Amino acid sequence: MLSIPTLSLDDAKRVIAAAEAESSTQGQPSNIAVVDAGGNLVAHVRMDGAWLGSIDISINKAFTARAFDTATKDLGDLAQPGEQFYGIHASNDGRVMIFAGGIPLERDGQVVGAVGVSGGTGDQDQAVAEAAASAF
Repeated sequence: MLSIPTLSLDDAKRVIAAAEAESSTQGQPSNIAVVDAGGNLVAHVRMDGAWLGSIDISINKAFTARAFDTATKDLGDLAQPGEQFYGIHASNDGRVMIFAGGIPLERDGQVVGAVGVSGGTGDQDQAVAEAAASAF
């Protein structure tokens, strides 16, 4: 039997709590999503006042970070015209997000999930996602 390390609901709650705290500090409400090792949604929070349109974006940022085991910000740099992954955002039925706010979550050097944040500027989303990942 193959066993794949993943994160728990308690892990996801801790990640979300850290993201909420950073988002509140910034004064910018966020949508925060956590996915497991399979890229499946474990938990999502839409803070009061966060944009409805950012729900799917946060979930898809988390999916993208796990699907490619890289931060969406870094993938975005590689997805610009003339770069090796130009056009990747059109793959996976358009679920791939190529802007800041998605970060893989690692345990013992292995990716076991990811967090995705959407609701502010790219810099704000990235800062919130970094705070969330640090709590993991």
